[in-house]
Amino acid sequence: MRTVVGLSVVATALALVASAQPRYQDRYEERHATLGGGGSESGKCTIEVNVDEVAEVEIAWDLAKLHTLAGGPAQWRRFECSGPLPPVMADFRFTGVDGRGRQVLAMDPRNNRGLAVIRIEDPRGGREGYTFDIEWRGGSVPPPFVGGDRRDGDRGRDGDRGRDGGGGRLQADRAIAMCQDAVRDRASRDYRFRDLDFRRSAFDDGPGRRDYVIGTFLARDRGDRDEYTFSCRVDFDGRRIGDVQIQRRDRR
Repeated sequence: MRTVVGLSVVATALALVASAQPRYQDRYEERHATLGGGGSESGKCTIEVNVDEVAEVEIAWDLAKLHTLAGGPAQWRRFECSGPLPPVMADFRFTGVDGRGRQVLAMDPRNNRGLAVIRIEDPRGGREGYTFDIEWRGGSVPPPFVGGDRRDGDRGRDGDRGRDGGGGRLQADRAIAMCQDAVRDRASRDYRFRDLDFRRSAFDDGPGRRDYVIGTFLARDRGDRDEYTFSCRVDFDGRRIGDVQIQRRDRR
């Protein structure tokens, strides 16, 4: 079965719960940017985190992951952007603003389908606050794929680029993240669940289901951790999520 890269900003991880192999096996904290209402042609993000030893920040579109690679858990303080980081851009600049240790651009988004990775190394004991800026110009967003509109004869090797790592891959990662957010809202409203542990998220490869994200998550119910399945339909043109379904798996 085809694997699909999911959330999880993005790259071979960002879907943290996607069926593809993640970039990291570590501790992370995820955050959506506070957007200032600007577009993606040009813009700037300011990111502030607390780090103890080593951490990396992955950024794609308006989603970022703060990975703790060594030391105590890194913590978010601020993630503010004029607009989302685009998947394609002409110019990109990283600037370390504040912090006693080392900050470097580990992955340039111009060479990595719009994924920026910043590595922070703190040389002393205890947490330190770090602030950095990323700026871009000449940004553009490839048109999102719409799986249901493609014909099998057209799809071939390139027909799945929107979901498997071509020009539209970022849209696929973002769609999975949006679906998970919708599932969280539905689970909170209907089941009173607060913390969901997503185990798998991927696009459905079944006939007529190519615009659906499916997966599983764990949630606590009356003291027990039960497994649930979910699905939701993605409207790529309208950038909306609908038809959210949640069902508990039978205990064996």
